[in-house]
Amino acid sequence: MIRSMTGFGRGESSDKVRKFTVEIKSLNHRYVDIIIRMPKHLNYLEENIKKIIKSKVNRGRIEIYISLDNIEETNLKVKANLSLAKCYKDALESLANELEISNYITLDMLSKFPEVLIVEKKEEDEDEIWNCLEKAFQEALDKMIDMRVLEGKELADDIRERGLKVNNILDFIEKRSPVIVNEYKDKLWNRIDEFLGGKHEIDEGILANEVAVFADKSNINEEIVRLYSHIRQLTNTLDCNESVGRKLDFLAQEMNREANTIGSKVGDIEITNRVVEIKSELEKIREQIQNIE
Repeated sequence: MIRSMTGFGRGESSDKVRKFTVEIKSLNHRYVDIIIRMPKHLNYLEENIKKIIKSKVNRGRIEIYISLDNIEETNLKVKANLSLAKCYKDALESLANELEISNYITLDMLSKFPEVLIVEKKEEDEDEIWNCLEKAFQEALDKMIDMRVLEGKELADDIRERGLKVNNILDFIEKRSPVIVNEYKDKLWNRIDEFLGGKHEIDEGILANEVAVFADKSNINEEIVRLYSHIRQLTNTLDCNESVGRKLDFLAQEMNREANTIGSKVGDIEITNRVVEIKSELEKIREQIQNIE
């Protein structure tokens, strides 16, 4: 199924300790380009995230935003530095004795000295963190992919419709092509007859040779056949269940090449106008293809 390269998804997950919110945005890009913004202490999970993305996405710039809210501050603990506190106490008592002042050391006083109370973070269970984050991440990723699939269907429908228009225009060109040789023969005959004033016979052999040269130069049967083939391949490729953006872009380039050749070979105004219409549709097809994974 065709998928667009643009999409958005959001997911949330929480346990008793933490809450993760994940937002994923995808944009057009030639290859897979993954940008992750999350708390620095979670950087060790980056490879897990990239591995999952690459298993499900073939093209696009993927921007991932991860925020973490601690529900309970259970990962913190306060530790008393008893040896340092005793040193402070001894120093204060010594100072009081030396200066002969009253000793009124209190717990509140000691606790305010540097590094008497130390705040430490407890070891966190990495598996628990990943399990919680993965749920939010998978939810956001699934929603983003669903949006890409939905937009991809709309793009495919539009390309099919424009491909059908190109096919119908090509039908006209195919039918018109043989007619222009006869029209050229009649115009050439009339011009020569007008130039000679009807006083001399026209050498039909020379005329036939001139017409044959024109017919060979303006023959577009091969281009028409190839263009029909490219249209069929374009339509069939839209039904593939894989990344087809690059293949579609190649087909669109080849279709444009054949249309240019038809336009350069044939000087017929009606065919030339139809070639312009084909190129207009092909340009719109290529614009849509740029959005396809």
